[in-house]
Amino acid sequence: MNPTIFPQPPQGYRPNVGLLLFDMRGLVWIGKRRGFNGQYAWQAPQGGIDRHEDVQAAALRELGEETGIGPSLVSVIGHTNHWLTYDFPAEMQRGKMRLNKGQAQIWYAFRFLGSDRDVKLNAHKHIEFDAWRWERLEALPELVVPFKRHVYSQVAQEFAHLAAA
Repeated sequence: MNPTIFPQPPQGYRPNVGLLLFDMRGLVWIGKRRGFNGQYAWQAPQGGIDRHEDVQAAALRELGEETGIGPSLVSVIGHTNHWLTYDFPAEMQRGKMRLNKGQAQIWYAFRFLGSDRDVKLNAHKHIEFDAWRWERLEALPELVVPFKRHVYSQVAQEFAHLAAA
């Protein structure tokens, strides 16, 4: 596997991957963030890219950490060629978040080749999600926190050809 070369992320943004996991029907996996309730508790898996880590390797690592789904259960069906960014709201700009004004993301689309039984939310010591479901891609922007909504709208447009009709 040859790593894809991406441009450098914009200055001041933490390099990150976002993941869309499509089932065979064209629906997308979405998880409810652990400890959060309410309208904006849902999001797709995402996470930081370690220093010197290949972007696709980071995407597969994050998928495994957050869903328990290993690389043998997915195939890559697409990715963005550019960084999508969002800024952290003021109330989040403390602690480790204060080091960056937001996150820059490369998004990967994977086809899920396994079954629902292969999802193991407790596979990693840091549990990210406490529930999950399959959802229509175009519904995702309304389910995520407002400061990420524009990124999810862009992702929904970019990967619409992979989604359920």
